[in-house]
Amino acid sequence: MKRNGYYNVGNEMNEAGFCPDCPTQTIYDPPIVQYEDYYHPQLVNVVQNIETIKQHHCCPVYKHYYTHSEKNVMVSSRRGGKPKASSKKRSKK
Repeated sequence: MKRNGYYNVGNEMNEAGFCPDCPTQTIYDPPIVQYEDYYHPQLVNVVQNIETIKQHHCCPVYKHYYTHSEKNVMVSSRRGGKPKASSKKRSKK
């Protein structure tokens, strides 16, 4: 419903097509800095000294020595050298 050039919307009154004369404002943001990089060759002489250190280490190297000996042993003519023990127990009388 329109009353006196205003539309009633809820409890608010708005005029159709109403545009108040608000002054234009201008604000300035801080400037944005933009870089463009250009590269140019520059000769740089680099001198690198190399020092060689000769390290000497002792490492164990095993050299085996063997000794040999001989001996004579008398063996009886029976096989095995020892008498066999009986598996049966003898009873004493």
